[in-house]
Amino acid sequence: MATSSSCPTNSTVSTTSPPPTPCSLEETLTYPPPFSKIGDPANVSGISSIKEFDLEAWLSHHPTSRVDPIMTSVIHTMRSEMGVKRLGAVGYCFGGKYTCRFLKPGFIDVGFTAHPSFVLPEELRAIQGPLSIAAAEKDEIMDEAKRRETEDILKEMDVRYQVTLYGDVGHGFAVRGDLKNQASRFAKEAAFYQAVMWFEEFLKE
Repeated sequence: MATSSSCPTNSTVSTTSPPPTPCSLEETLTYPPPFSKIGDPANVSGISSIKEFDLEAWLSHHPTSRVDPIMTSVIHTMRSEMGVKRLGAVGYCFGGKYTCRFLKPGFIDVGFTAHPSFVLPEELRAIQGPLSIAAAEKDEIMDEAKRRETEDILKEMDVRYQVTLYGDVGHGFAVRGDLKNQASRFAKEAAFYQAVMWFEEFLKE
């Protein structure tokens, strides 16, 4: 998650694997929630497809009942103790679900997610802030049917949204795409700029 002792106006919470130390980009600081408290980090080294990973078993150890309190605690600390006024969230894969779950007044103001996973229709319908989605054409989790369902739900809602489909890439492209592959490299970089532009437009006061 993001904050500093100077209590910045804008901050972001990144629901991805935590870096060793907080990092800053211009005036926005970013911190990840300490999901490591749950234990059992996903080991995807050597895995070329999500189908090779026992996702069902991993998810059973990471239910919303264990993740929600961590998100709530970090957001509360940032807003109440550190004076953060505007809070954005970046969620990749598993983190996309929680970007949506907390995209509401008093929690997260603006959300971006790439190849989001396991977002329920009711969670999407409950969002109350701008949401940008970077989707992969070849995604086993957010497949074409799920993507179209997501678009249909968002079209019915009174929220600002964006859904960008990146061709010839699969799940995880925005964080672990093959940089030697032109399509993967372009999609990864373009998704990053998509997030930056979204926050530039909607996170600033």
